[in-house]
Amino acid sequence: MPDTELTAVTDLPATTRNGAARAAALSAASDTGCEPAGIVAYQSAGRLLVVGTDDAIGQITAALGGHANISTTGRVTGNGSETPRLTGYLGHFELHAGTAGPQLFDLVLDLGSPPLLQSELLPPGYFAPGADRDALQAALDEIPGLTGEFEKPQYYYYDASICAHGRSGITACTRCLETCPTDAIRSLGERIEVNPNLCQGAGSCATACPTGAISYGYPRLADTLQRMRVLLQAYHAAGGTDAVVLFHDAAAGRAAVMAMAAQLPERVIPVAVEESGSVGMDTWLATLAYGAAAIALLATPGMPASVLREVTHQRNVASDILTGMGYPAATVRLCQAGDADLVDRLATLPAADGRAPATFAALDEKRTVIRLALEHLYAQAKAPRPLVNLPAGAPFGEVQVDSKRCTLCMACVSQCPAAALEAGNESPQLVFIEANCVQCGLCCRTCPEDAIAASPRYLYDSQQRNTRRVLCEEEPFLCIRCGKPFATRQVIEKITGKMQHHPMFQGAALERLKMCEDCRVKALFAAEGMDDTPASPGGLS
Repeated sequence: MPDTELTAVTDLPATTRNGAARAAALSAASDTGCEPAGIVAYQSAGRLLVVGTDDAIGQITAALGGHANISTTGRVTGNGSETPRLTGYLGHFELHAGTAGPQLFDLVLDLGSPPLLQSELLPPGYFAPGADRDALQAALDEIPGLTGEFEKPQYYYYDASICAHGRSGITACTRCLETCPTDAIRSLGERIEVNPNLCQGAGSCATACPTGAISYGYPRLADTLQRMRVLLQAYHAAGGTDAVVLFHDAAAGRAAVMAMAAQLPERVIPVAVEESGSVGMDTWLATLAYGAAAIALLATPGMPASVLREVTHQRNVASDILTGMGYPAATVRLCQAGDADLVDRLATLPAADGRAPATFAALDEKRTVIRLALEHLYAQAKAPRPLVNLPAGAPFGEVQVDSKRCTLCMACVSQCPAAALEAGNESPQLVFIEANCVQCGLCCRTCPEDAIAASPRYLYDSQQRNTRRVLCEEEPFLCIRCGKPFATRQVIEKITGKMQHHPMFQGAALERLKMCEDCRVKALFAAEGMDDTPASPGGLS
């Protein structure tokens, strides 16, 4: 749930009209609701595994000996030739060592070097302080309290029906796997699976997902957007101008904002979210459409590198789309907490330039939100171009088809997860709808002729994006017996060319390849001297 402590207007100066408007906006936003998320439960009996040397394990056991709810029931000293393997989370860690079955623990204090687990965000219940004595003491202070039942929100929703991860054994989009800092996501072939006990709500998977198959659930996109609508409406109603929305996480980011609260420009409205990586291009663009002049994203030193990479990439894509319409490059800016010039950078963000706020509803569908926001911003842009090329990995674009290589087999159509590719209705055609394309690359990997290439870009005109465009078409081949079109000329010529020297396809057999399915059956029956008239039920003629 969004942290609303920053809505206490006494924390922020209000010496100007913008400052008063900011106070009104934060107060109004604090009353917005949030749909409850699912719950993920943990249960711990306090069984602690200590990993390290015998001396270190002895010291830790002695330090925790006064806590009746902690039992160090397992030890790994690091001796031996085989490195033990550890998996799990609070209440369910499995240690695999030697040939025996897994040993189960609730908590792990890992003093080894390197530690057994090395994900960017370690699972709950696992501590790896390394040589940091303060971190070790913090772990020793926390461990005794980790016995009992615990709950956290389920931070994500997953819709496998629109996932572009893979089809028919071919892997395409892997963006969520690459950006998850907890290693909570794994591939199941044609879809992915998220371990809710490992997921800690970093949100970068939802930000990276091109289709919206993974969405953030705490809060949902629609809840966040409604909060932005209410906040900006209240800001403008109170006479505020040129609002800058500063997104930050509710922990380290909030502390950084409060540290500079007295110097914060009064048009800058800090908005706390669960994690900075959980708000992406859909939220930024919609917030601009709702009336913000600019967006600032606050990264803190503790942000995982994978999350920072994804936020940076998303910011670059959004910036390219905005500059393609004539908006300043700094309309969406990524800032680092603790930078000496942070306040100055916030103060110099662009003004709104008189554009009117959008009125579209706060929706829970990622690509629809992006489309509505960009259409609104494009309609008010001062110097728009018809299209803009985007960096690799952007979730918008077109595909090109080499018509000399394409055989119109339609393998790409059957595999496209977004209905961006279609077959022609009456004639051999490959049709493309750019608005649907998510640049997952599945069509490129599926094509047996290697005839398709993807090209990331954004075409601003909505009508052009939704127009059915013919990428490849060919004269149909007509059945030599009945004249019905049943394939393309290129396909038939290619098949007959390959089969003409095969001993099973000589003479009439080769000619049957030039017939439609019905005529081919009739010709085969005729060649074998059989009546090709279908029998009546029961064998009666």
